[in-house]
Amino acid sequence: MHYESSIREPLILGDKTYHDITVEVARPVETKAPKSWWIVFSISLFAFLWGVGCILYTIGTGIGVWGLNKTVGWAWDITNFVWWVGIGHAGTLISAVLLLFRQKWRMSINRSAEAMTIFSVIQAALFPGIHMGRIWLAYFVFPIPNQFGPLWVNFNSPLLWDVFAISTYFTVSLVFWYTGLIPDFAMLRDRAVRPVQKHIYSILSFGWGGTAKSWQRFEEVSLVLAGLATPLVLSVHTIVSMDFATSVIPGWHTTIFPPYFVAGAIFSGFAMVQTLLIIMRKMFKMEHYITIQHIELMNIIIMITGSIVGIAYITELFIAWYSGVEYEQYAFLNRATGPYWWAYWSMMTCNVISPQVMWFKKIRTSLIASFIISIVVNIGMWFERFVIIVTSLHRDYLPSSWTMFSPTFVDIGIFIGTIGFFFVLFLLYARTFPVIAQAELKTILKSSSEKYKKSHLKYEHSHTDTH
Repeated sequence: MHYESSIREPLILGDKTYHDITVEVARPVETKAPKSWWIVFSISLFAFLWGVGCILYTIGTGIGVWGLNKTVGWAWDITNFVWWVGIGHAGTLISAVLLLFRQKWRMSINRSAEAMTIFSVIQAALFPGIHMGRIWLAYFVFPIPNQFGPLWVNFNSPLLWDVFAISTYFTVSLVFWYTGLIPDFAMLRDRAVRPVQKHIYSILSFGWGGTAKSWQRFEEVSLVLAGLATPLVLSVHTIVSMDFATSVIPGWHTTIFPPYFVAGAIFSGFAMVQTLLIIMRKMFKMEHYITIQHIELMNIIIMITGSIVGIAYITELFIAWYSGVEYEQYAFLNRATGPYWWAYWSMMTCNVISPQVMWFKKIRTSLIASFIISIVVNIGMWFERFVIIVTSLHRDYLPSSWTMFSPTFVDIGIFIGTIGFFFVLFLLYARTFPVIAQAELKTILKSSSEKYKKSHLKYEHSHTDTH
């Protein structure tokens, strides 16, 4: 018994060989899509097209079609922007930070998490664009000389820091994701039967030969990119939080925002990875690679970051009381007991209470419970952004300008459209790219597979018998 506990649980189940991994990872790309894929894809495509219609209507008519008013100038769209940027956080964290810490369990989940990062940042980028009202002037946010002479952007504005942070984050994440895909593209190239497919994958794989020199460079580049991406994980959401923290509005002007937003982003990002992995695991029969242990480890991170977010909420309340600033105190009292009390308590229940059930191993290792909690967490994180933005604005210093914000069908339609767009991109990715980094997975086959564990245990038992 002592020997069994001294070895970690296997990360690859079943008696897998190297060839098995290749065949099973390539299967979703090489075979026809299952019925479940088509059902989810059709729903997502419909939602996406509905969203496109709402965006075109907004651009054609003006952002007066949204529920914004004079008091609440930021609302639904900025809430969605921050929510999508937050979801994009876990991908780079799983890939970069866990790579630097040499965590082997990241290998089955990092590819999908990186894809999720890229697709969610694309959704986030849509919102500031359409929020401008005149999307054809969107290039004004970049520091380039334009037709009005040397019209430079305001480098003091946190909104400009956003542009730099998100574009840098997107670029590094994209390069990181693509670099990891190269050996897998080569695997698909070598297995492809149809000439067109073979040609496309040979272009994508950059002539990868799998030599020792190629692998050495691959490892070096991965480490360098991981080193670059790690500070970005912290900087991107810190800068998004500065949009609020550098203002003077009660409820926004707090120094806790940067670390609290980063923890919240990792929290919602991991929840989204969990949602996607549980769906994909079932759809593509990946149970041997995305194991219950992977899901449990992800749940532990959700539980920890959820607790950090809970501490941040309590700290905010304490500082509002301790500061003695009555406007600040009113902002928080209004959140909890004002007309938007339901949003505040939804946020508290979903983000602080729901992850605490993960302390129980039975719930932590249950697929259904994990799936439900992952969705609940993302609903809660959406409410968090909504509460921060809307409740801080809707009651001003002047009671005569107090107002309520309620979204129109266009607001809701655009949001549903971005969720549809995200799933369209993710489902297409799952059918054309290997969803698991098979080349990396093979490096841990000997040390982390069930087959190896059994032989190792037999050897150890026989060894003790001879002694």
